Amino acid sequence: MSTEPAAGRTRRATAAPDPRITVAVITRDRAASLLRTLDALAELPERPPVIVVDNSRDDTTRRAVRAHPALTRLLRPAANTGALGRNLAVRHARTPYVAFSDDDSWWEPGSLRRAADLLDHHPRLGLLAARTLVGEEAAEDPLNAVLAASPLPLEPDLCGRPVLGFLGCACVVRREAFLAVGGFHPLLFFGGEETLLAYDLAAEGWGVAYEPTLRARHHPEDHGRTGRPFLVRRNHVLTTCLRRPWPVALRAGTDLAVAAAAGRPGARRALKETLVRLPAALARRRTLPPHVEHAARLLDRQAAVRPQEDPAR
Repeated sequence: MSTEPAAGRTRRATAAPDPRITVAVITRDRAASLLRTLDALAELPERPPVIVVDNSRDDTTRRAVRAHPALTRLLRPAANTGALGRNLAVRHARTPYVAFSDDDSWWEPGSLRRAADLLDHHPRLGLLAARTLVGEEAAEDPLNAVLAASPLPLEPDLCGRPVLGFLGCACVVRREAFLAVGGFHPLLFFGGEETLLAYDLAAEGWGVAYEPTLRARHHPEDHGRTGRPFLVRRNHVLTTCLRRPWPVALRAGTDLAVAAAAGRPGARRALKETLVRLPAALARRRTLPPHVEHAARLLDRQAAVRPQEDPAR
């Protein structure tokens, strides 16, 4: 893996930088979208250091962004790291908090400073999930309503609404907590990887909360990435095998097998990939402590009464 410091140029933002928070961005073969994200991050009053993990197959992205004024460091792994690129970025960060973006998302002015303030004032808080606004029209991401309606009881030493889920490109983590639980799990790679991290943080006593006063912007583009529904299906079953009781895991596996037999899009591939990874999942299986499993069951019941969501989410 190569690392490259960015060339220094004066940013347009003039407010005093906030030394508490870094932004970590993962990207792959989307230089134009990444440049838009870096432009937005360069305008933030917090002027955060920005670490980009480039999973691209060639030098196009590196050549396009290496002199961008927002960029602090460009990391180039030898192979595509998927969501694990965030782990790499957090290890290189030198601030107590790290905000995640993708190459099609960024943060609204003031949100990073507020996130750092909240993390300062709530030392058990390990992760803050932000409110996500989609597209030029700033439409509410459907996940916002799900997180806001979380059935988990309020906790007096946390802010916001306790949750066990979030959007990977719209959250802020306490670096200490993230590294202590190992970050995103290597078995999942990408696609619905957030739930397992939330489980692991909660299992170690860290709080995970949705705070709608933090706002992230997401401008997804259609690049024909048809593999995401398959990855989400696969990783849902693997997550249950890694952390949930056997009845929950067996039910998830059975549901996937039935979907595969019915020929639902992506289900056969998801089942095949799940079976390939199952021995590794069983070897790393560690069930949740009772209080976290209870919270997970409350969220299972919430999901059961919601309208069925797109499996790509």
